Amino acid sequence: MQRFDEVHHDTSPPLRGITPKPVPARQGETGLVREDILPHPTGGGTDPVTQRSGRPSASGATALLSPAVAAGFDSVGNGFSGPQGTFVNRYAPPDINSAVGLNEVFTTVNTSFAIQNKAGAVIYGPAAGNTLFTGFGGACETSNDGDPVIRYDRAANRWVFTQFVASTPYLECVAVSTTASPTGTWNRYSFPYKNFPDYPKLSVWPDAYYVTYNQFRGGTTFVGALSCAMDRAKMLAGLAATQQCFSTSTVYGGLLPADLDSAAAPPSGAPNVQVALGTTSTSLAYWKFHVDWVTPANTTFTGPTSLAVASYTPARNGGTCIPQSGTTTKLDTLGDRLMFRLGYRNFGDHESLVVSHAVTAGSSVGVRWYELRLSGQNPTVYQQGTYAPDSSYRWMSSMAMDLVGNIGLGYSRSSSSLTPATVVTGRLAGDTLGLMTQGETTLVTSGGSQTGNLSRWGDYSSMNIDPAGDCTFWYSSEYLKASGSFNWSTRIGSFTLPGCLSISDSFSLSVNPTAGTVTQGSPTTALVGTTTTFGNPQTVALTASGLPAGATATFSPASFTSGASSTMTVATSSSTPAGTYAVSVTGTGTAKNTSTPYVLTVNNPTSNGITNGGFETGSLVPWLSVGTNAVTSSGPYLGMYTDLSGSTSATNGDSAISQTFVVPSGKTRVSASYKMFCSGSVANDWATITLTNTSTGVTSTLLAKTCSTKSRFRTVSATVTAGMTYTITLTNHDDNNPANPTYTWFDNIVLT
Repeated sequence: MQRFDEVHHDTSPPLRGITPKPVPARQGETGLVREDILPHPTGGGTDPVTQRSGRPSASGATALLSPAVAAGFDSVGNGFSGPQGTFVNRYAPPDINSAVGLNEVFTTVNTSFAIQNKAGAVIYGPAAGNTLFTGFGGACETSNDGDPVIRYDRAANRWVFTQFVASTPYLECVAVSTTASPTGTWNRYSFPYKNFPDYPKLSVWPDAYYVTYNQFRGGTTFVGALSCAMDRAKMLAGLAATQQCFSTSTVYGGLLPADLDSAAAPPSGAPNVQVALGTTSTSLAYWKFHVDWVTPANTTFTGPTSLAVASYTPARNGGTCIPQSGTTTKLDTLGDRLMFRLGYRNFGDHESLVVSHAVTAGSSVGVRWYELRLSGQNPTVYQQGTYAPDSSYRWMSSMAMDLVGNIGLGYSRSSSSLTPATVVTGRLAGDTLGLMTQGETTLVTSGGSQTGNLSRWGDYSSMNIDPAGDCTFWYSSEYLKASGSFNWSTRIGSFTLPGCLSISDSFSLSVNPTAGTVTQGSPTTALVGTTTTFGNPQTVALTASGLPAGATATFSPASFTSGASSTMTVATSSSTPAGTYAVSVTGTGTAKNTSTPYVLTVNNPTSNGITNGGFETGSLVPWLSVGTNAVTSSGPYLGMYTDLSGSTSATNGDSAISQTFVVPSGKTRVSASYKMFCSGSVANDWATITLTNTSTGVTSTLLAKTCSTKSRFRTVSATVTAGMTYTITLTNHDDNNPANPTYTWFDNIVLT
């Protein structure tokens, strides 16, 4: 296992008040032949599950009905305009990805994004991706390298955005909204990597945000897939976070992590299943990732395990073969990998995963799709098929499953006599297994073909399920308004399938505050609120899971009508283990269930509030450490030991220690001593000491950002109130310039 601590984190100002950054004026990722084809099986035998025409539905009648489009509109692409200006294409492929919340559709493309309502009106954008990192500092703010992913965390009613920094030091820049509104504030993080983390795929799971990458050493040599778990509970609360990562061998790439679609969570403690193409033409491969944030040594990543499937041949062995009307330029298949997403849904009596990829279908290309079901946490094939009803080429797919088990499938379609089109189809839960029984609906047909020897198309598309009602599919993909290159557009369409319309009641859940800190044996409270978001109000009963041993949660009232609220009291015992826990508060409604996270921190009681404030134990325990920190007996100190944050060699970003404590009776001030070495400027290098009252959320500053060299220790202090809980954070920031390293000694943090 590899552990990558964050480089830096903060909370942004509201996005609605940030002026968008411009997109750099350069083009990228061009070429007739892909250079990043992943390891994959070679040709297989005859595909035994190819669907070549319409098939009967469960009723016995031929399924002629096609999905009816409820809403359709353009998003970020050539000529797209919004409050922040007009978008100009500068990259190909577009890397289109979208997510749907209770009220908004958030669309990302390579280096840019826009936020729209469900009728298509633009709320914010178009904006460069690094607009979300305005004021964050470092490469996440100054670089805008793309491969963005956006997901909606329906259990938390939050949004999660990622994009990478493609130059060394490699970073993944992550932002988690602090509310259900994507135009509000965001908790922002940057995580470092040893190798270039290409083609990131993000998913939501109760215990982590899981993200997978294709690693390239030096940016060019494939060195296997990387799978990482980011600490979701800490990131939702805006706290310092880490991630735990595992690498595969170089025979696997393009892993997809399971992405939670259902309001019902997976069974408690269930690992995140991750799937990729296998090493043979009759297999997929899967892994099981179980993360333990309290004891990282217990984290496991088991696999690969082979899963037998019907024989297939990857389309053009992952390369270029898709014809278009009126041009000799052909398009990439990306048949060397599974296509985003691996959608997960818990139906109560079974758990399903759906995923697809492009395969050879006779003389053309079709979509191989699967519904996998979990048995003892292991996936098995419940149904599979290759959708290729005629000689047209179908590829760049994405799929999802609705509340009742209907499947929506979207893809691009083209041929030598057709320009590329964005198309959807589907099947009903009770239909004959292995068949797409709905007809095809074309969301949009391109007004021309892609030319200029530009073969890159899409790289991915995006099928999502609407959390408001859990029945509506939203599909987004690339199309062209006219022939050319670097002139792509994005089309988004929504549709429902029969049998799901009767499920109409939905509500959202929130907890305020979203985190609580207690000492062992003490309680804390929070207000649990509900809002009816779709359909009629319903009776909601509240429960909490994920609590540590000896802790209980009670609600007053325990049940109520959605739209009302309840007070949650979390009580701990003297034996409750100290630590930070991701608690899930669940509302069980008459027609729907939904959950929201709550972070509980349990501290050991101490006689003087702060433990090991002088570091005389020779260690940092129980201080939380981020970056480069060490207890040392060399250099200046007050006593025998001191903490050194940063290093005499240059470091990158924040090196910080923090501790949460309760002020005992009779104590009224907290003080800390520091001695700094800083030869740079406060714009790039600094030290600071802050104090946050976790009960009120108010932060005060003991030491404002300063950059100076001190000849002796200086002491700063602030007033505290007995019985209140505080977190003190002491930070040294270095801009990694080897010519002027910045470091600070901290010592003698006490209450008086």
